[in-house]
Amino acid sequence: MNKVILVSIDGMRPDGVSQCGNPYVEEMKKKGSYTLTAQTVNPSVTLPCHMSMFHSVTPERHGITTNQYMPQVRPVSGLAEQIRQAGGKSAMYYGWEPLRDVTRPESLTWATYINAYSDEHTDGMLTDRAIECIQKYHPDFVFLYMVETDEKGGHDSGWMTPTYLDYISHAISNVKRVAEIAGDEYTIIVTADHGGHDRAHGSEMPEDMTIPMFFMGNAFEAGKELTDVSILDIAPTIVDVMGVQPAREWEGKSLAKK
Repeated sequence: MNKVILVSIDGMRPDGVSQCGNPYVEEMKKKGSYTLTAQTVNPSVTLPCHMSMFHSVTPERHGITTNQYMPQVRPVSGLAEQIRQAGGKSAMYYGWEPLRDVTRPESLTWATYINAYSDEHTDGMLTDRAIECIQKYHPDFVFLYMVETDEKGGHDSGWMTPTYLDYISHAISNVKRVAEIAGDEYTIIVTADHGGHDRAHGSEMPEDMTIPMFFMGNAFEAGKELTDVSILDIAPTIVDVMGVQPAREWEGKSLAKK
């Protein structure tokens, strides 16, 4: 089973990535395929977006339209469940507690939650934990979620402010740290769940709906800019790379090269 790391940087706008000043952004473009025009789902809110990221269906189908989880009336098997069914082991490191509901009980082998306001740079602390797990246990799938860009950057200071751009740069530096230790063992996918404007998000404005994605690994063409990309494509892409079966209800497509 091929191994994948998925990094979600909450609230990261494409122009924020381009303007954050971190040189590793250009390195990610050179190393793999990327897009600065991917589309998320409506409502462009954290839990609905991540449910769509993990279940490859829209909020109308999975039923989560706010940041409060409600059990699905017609459950769709998610990414972690498909990996577990195939015998894989998954790890999750996250800084916003409601995100625990993107996976079902017993789908994860390792997990750590750290409240984003418990320390100055909790994204870095979570990255440390993820790196420790990767080096010691080599999970088949790792999900690393960084929320400071959204909470401390976007909501507290405002999207596209210097503080917001600084948090994006910190997050990208964390991605670089993960990539340096993962080597050729893992494919690395970096995405956002939604964008934002002023000090909010959740609308159908382009600033809220447009997100960047980066795909680094043997399954992707280096330096290629992708088009027609949706957040629904992430789960099908990951299982395709791993050699795991997608759930039959999933609506997205794989972006891996054929």
